[in-house]
Amino acid sequence: MTSNGPFGQKNSHQTNPFQPIPGSPGVSHQRTVNSGDSKNYTRTGRLKTAATLTVGFLVVEWVIHIINFLVFRNGLGQYGIHPLDFNGIWGIFTAPLLHANFEHLIGNSLPGAVFCFLIGLSGRKAWWEVTIIVVLIAGVGTWLLGGPGTSHIGASGMVYGWLSYLIVRGIFNRSLTQFLVGLGLGFAYSGLIWGVLPIYEGVSWQGHLFGAIGGIVAGMVITSDDPIKKVTPTPRAGMR
Repeated sequence: MTSNGPFGQKNSHQTNPFQPIPGSPGVSHQRTVNSGDSKNYTRTGRLKTAATLTVGFLVVEWVIHIINFLVFRNGLGQYGIHPLDFNGIWGIFTAPLLHANFEHLIGNSLPGAVFCFLIGLSGRKAWWEVTIIVVLIAGVGTWLLGGPGTSHIGASGMVYGWLSYLIVRGIFNRSLTQFLVGLGLGFAYSGLIWGVLPIYEGVSWQGHLFGAIGGIVAGMVITSDDPIKKVTPTPRAGMR
Protein backbone atom coordinates (compact mmCIF):
# COMPACT_ATOMS: atom_id res chain seq x y z
CA MET A 1 0.00 0.00 0.00
CA THR A 2 1.28 3.47 -0.88
CA SER A 3 0.24 6.98 -0.04
CA ASN A 4 1.18 10.42 -1.26
CA GLY A 5 3.62 12.19 1.01
CA PRO A 6 3.36 15.88 1.84
CA PHE A 7 5.75 16.79 -1.00
CA GLY A 8 4.23 14.50 -3.60
CA GLN A 9 6.71 11.61 -3.17
CA LYS A 10 5.61 8.02 -2.67
CA ASN A 11 6.05 6.54 0.81
CA SER A 12 6.05 2.78 0.53
CA HIS A 13 4.88 0.71 3.49
CA GLN A 14 5.59 -2.61 1.81
CA THR A 15 8.51 -4.76 2.89
CA ASN A 16 11.35 -4.98 0.40
CA PRO A 17 12.02 -8.72 -0.07
CA PHE A 18 15.69 -8.00 -0.87
CA GLN A 19 16.33 -5.86 2.23
CA PRO A 20 17.94 -7.65 5.24
CA ILE A 21 15.68 -7.90 8.23
CA PRO A 22 17.12 -6.15 11.34
CA GLY A 23 18.18 -8.68 13.93
CA SER A 24 18.44 -11.53 11.44
CA PRO A 25 21.53 -13.79 11.59
CA GLY A 26 24.57 -12.34 9.89
CA VAL A 27 23.21 -8.77 9.80
CA SER A 28 24.84 -6.14 11.98
CA HIS A 29 23.60 -2.57 12.35
CA GLN A 30 26.28 -1.41 14.78
CA ARG A 31 29.86 -0.53 13.98
CA THR A 32 32.63 -2.20 15.93
CA VAL A 33 33.38 0.01 18.91
CA ASN A 34 36.92 0.52 20.25
CA SER A 35 38.52 -1.41 17.41
CA GLY A 36 40.11 -0.59 14.07
CA ASP A 37 40.38 3.03 12.97
CA SER A 38 40.58 5.92 15.39
CA LYS A 39 37.07 7.14 14.53
CA ASN A 40 35.56 3.94 15.96
CA TYR A 41 36.79 4.64 19.48
CA THR A 42 34.85 6.19 22.33
CA ARG A 43 36.58 8.62 24.66
CA THR A 44 36.79 5.98 27.40
CA GLY A 45 38.01 3.43 24.88
CA ARG A 46 40.81 5.73 23.80
CA LEU A 47 42.01 6.26 27.35
CA LYS A 48 41.88 2.57 28.23
CA THR A 49 43.68 1.57 25.04
CA ALA A 50 46.39 4.20 25.50
CA ALA A 51 46.93 3.19 29.13
CA THR A 52 47.09 -0.52 28.23
CA LEU A 53 49.63 0.03 25.46
CA THR A 54 51.78 2.26 27.66
CA VAL A 55 51.82 -0.19 30.55
CA GLY A 56 52.57 -3.01 28.11
CA PHE A 57 55.49 -1.08 26.61
CA LEU A 58 57.01 -0.39 30.03
CA VAL A 59 56.46 -3.91 31.36
CA VAL A 60 58.06 -5.57 28.32
CA GLU A 61 61.09 -3.25 28.34
CA TRP A 62 61.70 -3.53 32.08
CA VAL A 63 61.06 -7.26 32.45
CA ILE A 64 63.44 -8.09 29.59
CA HIS A 65 66.13 -5.82 31.00
CA ILE A 66 65.82 -7.25 34.52
CA ILE A 67 66.02 -10.80 33.17
CA ASN A 68 69.01 -9.81 31.02
CA PHE A 69 70.72 -8.21 34.03
CA LEU A 70 70.03 -10.93 36.62
CA VAL A 71 70.03 -14.11 34.54
CA PHE A 72 72.17 -13.44 31.47
CA ARG A 73 74.52 -10.83 32.97
CA ASN A 74 73.75 -8.48 30.06
CA GLY A 75 74.59 -11.25 27.61
CA LEU A 76 71.49 -10.55 25.52
CA GLY A 77 73.19 -7.43 24.22
CA GLN A 78 74.68 -9.60 21.48
CA TYR A 79 71.24 -9.61 19.85
CA GLY A 80 71.47 -5.96 18.89
CA ILE A 81 71.85 -4.65 15.34
CA HIS A 82 75.21 -5.53 13.77
CA PRO A 83 75.52 -3.41 10.63
CA LEU A 84 76.11 -5.25 7.34
CA ASP A 85 76.27 -8.57 9.21
CA PHE A 86 73.55 -10.94 8.00
CA ASN A 87 73.94 -13.02 11.16
CA GLY A 88 72.79 -10.02 13.17
CA ILE A 89 69.98 -8.81 10.92
CA TRP A 90 67.38 -10.12 13.38
CA GLY A 91 68.60 -7.39 15.69
CA ILE A 92 66.30 -5.08 13.76
CA PHE A 93 63.46 -6.61 15.78
CA THR A 94 65.24 -7.41 19.06
CA ALA A 95 67.39 -4.31 19.54
CA PRO A 96 64.48 -2.06 20.69
CA LEU A 97 63.93 -4.49 23.59
CA LEU A 98 67.51 -4.37 24.91
CA HIS A 99 69.40 -1.74 26.91
CA ALA A 100 72.97 -1.37 28.10
CA ASN A 101 72.09 -0.44 31.70
CA PHE A 102 69.33 0.97 33.89
CA GLU A 103 70.25 4.55 33.06
CA HIS A 104 69.83 3.78 29.38
CA LEU A 105 66.49 2.09 30.08
CA ILE A 106 65.14 4.96 32.20
CA GLY A 107 66.21 7.50 29.59
CA ASN A 108 64.02 5.74 27.01
CA SER A 109 61.18 4.78 29.34
CA LEU A 110 60.17 8.28 30.46
CA PRO A 111 59.66 9.99 27.07
CA GLY A 112 58.65 6.67 25.53
CA ALA A 113 55.73 6.32 27.95
CA VAL A 114 54.48 9.82 27.07
CA PHE A 115 54.70 9.27 23.31
CA CYS A 116 53.28 5.76 23.54
CA PHE A 117 50.24 7.03 25.44
CA LEU A 118 49.56 9.88 23.00
CA ILE A 119 49.72 7.56 19.99
CA GLY A 120 47.61 4.99 21.81
CA LEU A 121 44.79 7.53 22.02
CA SER A 122 44.30 6.92 18.29
CA GLY A 123 43.69 3.21 18.90
CA ARG A 124 45.58 -0.08 18.70
CA LYS A 125 45.62 -0.22 14.89
CA ALA A 126 47.27 3.18 14.53
CA TRP A 127 49.75 2.38 17.32
CA TRP A 128 50.85 -0.88 15.73
CA GLU A 129 51.11 0.64 12.26
CA VAL A 130 53.27 3.51 13.49
CA THR A 131 55.46 1.26 15.64
CA ILE A 132 56.06 -1.34 12.93
CA ILE A 133 56.96 1.29 10.33
CA VAL A 134 59.31 3.05 12.74
CA VAL A 135 61.04 -0.14 13.90
CA LEU A 136 61.59 -1.38 10.35
CA ILE A 137 62.95 1.90 8.95
CA ALA A 138 65.09 2.58 12.04
CA GLY A 139 66.45 -0.97 12.03
CA VAL A 140 67.17 -1.25 8.32
CA GLY A 141 68.75 2.21 8.20
CA THR A 142 70.98 1.39 11.16
CA TRP A 143 71.93 -1.99 9.71
CA LEU A 144 72.98 -0.36 6.45
CA LEU A 145 74.78 2.71 7.79
CA GLY A 146 75.61 1.93 11.40
CA GLY A 147 79.26 1.20 10.78
CA PRO A 148 80.94 -2.23 10.56
CA GLY A 149 81.92 -3.82 13.85
CA THR A 150 79.45 -1.81 15.95
CA SER A 151 76.42 -3.05 17.89
CA HIS A 152 73.25 -1.02 18.39
CA ILE A 153 70.66 -1.65 21.11
CA GLY A 154 67.92 0.36 22.80
CA ALA A 155 64.41 1.66 22.20
CA SER A 156 65.64 5.18 21.41
CA GLY A 157 65.12 4.74 17.66
CA MET A 158 61.50 3.82 18.34
CA VAL A 159 61.13 6.74 20.76
CA TYR A 160 62.47 9.18 18.18
CA GLY A 161 60.08 7.73 15.62
CA TRP A 162 57.10 8.10 17.94
CA LEU A 163 58.02 11.71 18.61
CA SER A 164 58.51 12.69 14.98
CA TYR A 165 55.21 11.02 14.10
CA LEU A 166 53.39 13.00 16.78
CA ILE A 167 54.97 16.22 15.54
CA VAL A 168 53.97 15.79 11.88
CA ARG A 169 50.72 13.80 11.95
CA GLY A 170 48.53 16.90 12.40
CA ILE A 171 49.92 18.29 9.15
CA PHE A 172 48.94 15.22 7.12
CA ASN A 173 45.65 14.72 8.99
CA ARG A 174 44.77 18.40 8.67
CA SER A 175 43.83 18.33 12.33
CA LEU A 176 44.40 21.57 14.22
CA THR A 177 44.33 19.78 17.59
CA GLN A 178 46.96 17.24 16.56
CA PHE A 179 49.04 19.97 14.94
CA LEU A 180 49.06 22.00 18.17
CA VAL A 181 49.98 18.90 20.21
CA GLY A 182 52.84 18.20 17.81
CA LEU A 183 53.99 21.81 18.01
CA GLY A 184 54.06 21.64 21.81
CA LEU A 185 55.98 18.37 21.79
CA GLY A 186 58.44 19.78 19.28
CA PHE A 187 59.25 22.65 21.63
CA ALA A 188 59.26 20.51 24.78
CA TYR A 189 61.65 17.91 23.34
CA SER A 190 63.64 20.15 21.00
CA GLY A 191 66.85 19.11 22.77
CA LEU A 192 66.52 15.63 21.27
CA ILE A 193 67.39 17.01 17.85
CA TRP A 194 71.08 16.72 18.76
CA GLY A 195 70.67 12.98 19.05
CA VAL A 196 70.34 12.57 15.29
CA LEU A 197 73.78 14.10 14.73
CA PRO A 198 77.11 12.21 15.04
CA ILE A 199 78.40 14.33 17.92
CA TYR A 200 78.13 11.98 20.91
CA GLU A 201 80.50 9.06 21.24
CA GLY A 202 78.80 5.72 21.83
CA VAL A 203 75.34 7.00 20.83
CA SER A 204 73.53 5.38 17.90
CA TRP A 205 72.71 8.55 16.00
CA GLN A 206 71.84 6.39 12.98
CA GLY A 207 69.05 4.69 14.95
CA HIS A 208 67.75 8.08 16.10
CA LEU A 209 67.89 9.57 12.61
CA PHE A 210 66.21 6.69 10.82
CA GLY A 211 63.69 6.29 13.64
CA ALA A 212 62.71 9.93 13.15
CA ILE A 213 62.45 9.36 9.39
CA GLY A 214 60.24 6.34 10.07
CA GLY A 215 57.92 8.46 12.19
CA ILE A 216 57.56 11.02 9.39
CA VAL A 217 56.83 8.24 6.88
CA ALA A 218 54.20 6.79 9.23
CA GLY A 219 52.53 10.19 9.54
CA MET A 220 52.40 10.43 5.76
CA VAL A 221 51.06 6.99 4.87
CA ILE A 222 48.73 5.67 7.57
CA THR A 223 45.06 6.66 7.61
CA SER A 224 43.77 4.74 10.62
CA ASP A 225 44.59 7.73 12.83
CA ASP A 226 42.55 10.24 10.82
CA PRO A 227 40.29 12.39 13.01
CA ILE A 228 36.52 12.19 12.65
CA LYS A 229 35.25 14.26 9.75
CA LYS A 230 31.90 16.05 9.91
CA VAL A 231 29.50 14.44 7.44
CA THR A 232 26.91 16.61 5.71
CA PRO A 233 23.61 14.72 5.37
CA THR A 234 22.31 14.40 1.81
CA PRO A 235 18.68 15.43 1.07
CA ARG A 236 16.18 12.61 0.83
CA ALA A 237 15.22 11.53 -2.67
CA GLY A 238 12.11 13.22 -4.06
CA MET A 239 12.28 16.33 -1.89
CA ARG A 240 12.45 19.74 -3.60
